[in-house]
Amino acid sequence: MSDIAIAVAGAKGRMGQAMLRAIEETEGVKLLGTFGRGDDALSLIAKAEALIDFTRPAASVELAALAAQARIVHVIGTTGFSAEDEAKIRAAARHAVIVKSGNMSLGVTLLAALVKQAAKALPGFDLRIFEMHHRGKIDAPSGTALMLGEASGRSDVGYASLRAGTVVGEHQVILAGPHERLVLSHSAQDRAIFAQGALAAAKWGQGKKPGLYAMADVLGLS
Repeated sequence: MSDIAIAVAGAKGRMGQAMLRAIEETEGVKLLGTFGRGDDALSLIAKAEALIDFTRPAASVELAALAAQARIVHVIGTTGFSAEDEAKIRAAARHAVIVKSGNMSLGVTLLAALVKQAAKALPGFDLRIFEMHHRGKIDAPSGTALMLGEASGRSDVGYASLRAGTVVGEHQVILAGPHERLVLSHSAQDRAIFAQGALAAAKWGQGKKPGLYAMADVLGLS
């Protein structure tokens, strides 16, 4: 089987650079090309088998439409979407395989599954999520924190966010009861974990039916 041809959006950013390194180090994939704001994305996407996208909400929505035209796999690691953005991505997923997640880490995907189980087992406990990222991250709470909150199935989740330094990503899910406290946590020490997760999603999506998927689908946890 030939290597999967991958296009990378936003290659000049932190995650874009991590993606380029990961592609170079990973078997079964090859870099078709990169593009940024103002470039002709369509001509590259038309030749690709997968598009990996860690950009901004407006750009990701436009790229989802292009991926739908090309009928390719679109891996979205962007966060901060509005309800309208989400609707447009769901529409694009009628024609493209879209794997979208607030966090592409395989470890965080497993954490979300544990949070779901814990929240169900401890319905009377307060559920709070703390997250910390580098000072340049815009959205708060983070997409990962919101994903973990959604995984809990609870509507009473409380969030706390901190932005400082160069922190890649820290998340703690706290379930606090009358006489005990359970803390589930994940620490990201290198952006390579997100890049490797995105490549796993790009590989997994090959040959799948169009639809909107999550990393839990990639790991068989859905």
